[in-house]
Order: sequence, then C-alpha cells, then structure tokens
Amino acid sequence: MTSRIPISSRRHIASAALLIAAVLSATACTGGHASPGATVGSGPPSSAASAAPTPTPTPSPTASYKPADASGRAQNVPVPVLPEAAKAETKEGLEAFARYWFKQLNFAYETGKTSGLTSVTSDACEFCSNISKSLEKNYEDDGWIAGGRIEAPSINANFDAGTDGNYQVVVQVQQSMITYFKPGGSQFRPPTPPSDTGNVMLTAFRDGAWQVTGLHPIR
Repeated sequence: MTSRIPISSRRHIASAALLIAAVLSATACTGGHASPGATVGSGPPSSAASAAPTPTPTPSPTASYKPADASGRAQNVPVPVLPEAAKAETKEGLEAFARYWFKQLNFAYETGKTSGLTSVTSDACEFCSNISKSLEKNYEDDGWIAGGRIEAPSINANFDAGTDGNYQVVVQVQQSMITYFKPGGSQFRPPTPPSDTGNVMLTAFRDGAWQVTGLHPIR
C-alpha cells in the first residue's frame, strides 16, 4: 500500500513483529431460469384450437468482469459480501473479517469507491484514511488505476485484547504494480512498484461487529 505513517504503538508492533516472522517463514512453506408467466384468456377455450406454446424467458447473461488497463476503468467488479463467519467475536471470525477488509480495499483500488471500506473502518485509523483519500484523488477528473491487486497470503490473529480493547492481526500484504491513468490512456504519474510487506491490523468488536481501528506497516 502506498501511504505511510509512523507506527503509533511500539508495544503493539514489537509483539507483532515476532508473530510475522513466524508467519512469513511458515508461508514460505448458477442461476435458475425464471418461471414463465401464465396467460389469462378473455373467452372460453375452443376445442378445435390448440394452445400456443408459452415462450420461456431467456435469462440475461451476467456481465463479465474486466480489469482496468490503459483503455479504461475496471468493469463489473464484484462487490465484496461480509461472510457470516466474520460476524462472530472469535479468532476465526476476526481472521475472516480481516480477509473481507482487504477485499473491500481491493474493490476501492479497482473502482475508486471507498464507502464499503470506510463503513468497517474507524476514523481513528489514520493510515486507512490516507489510503482512502489517495484513492479518491486518483479517480478524480475521470482518472483511474490499473493493477494494485492485493493478496493477503498470511493472516494470523492474536485473540487477546489489550487494555485498549484492540485485537491484533498480523497480515502479510502483497500488492502488484499500480499504474495511474487519465482520460485518453496516458499516465499522470510514475507507476508504484509491487510490494510485499508485513502489517499489524488493530481491530475492535463494537456493537456486534468488527471494525479496523489501526493499520501499521512493519518496516
């Protein structure tokens, strides 16, 4: 991810750095057809006439996903759906939520729409806010981003809330190169190279739902 801010909690990061070292070494290892409608006749049926067959509606094909490139923005990007597992205040629920959060971040990179991301992110997460603002800026004046795909091959939650009520999740984040385009397909800034970083995500379970309260890259 391209924004950077200072790490605010040495205690959080020190413990998380030990976790990610272990994590990174370990990771080195049909839709149905619609029912045809019935037709109501205006008079009694004729014994001599045969009923005309009722045509079966043909379902419209699902629009296919197309990633962004120099010719234009991404199209038909699937909207992430919060899984049931991510609603539980458990270690498994927290890790499922972390995966969902990064899917929302991917959606924001591909579309410039950050409402889904911010809805599960606290205003206290300055790093998250910087990412959202940067993405929105890059999509202004009909601009767009290509690439920047994020993978999180390793997610490990420490299900032991600190005195501040936050849980830690250590995440390995891999991001592909980001290219920035403006109308016409020309680039308006140099590409951002691919990255592979460790991050500490801070989360809290409030009002029956998880929320990201902080995100700190480990450098």
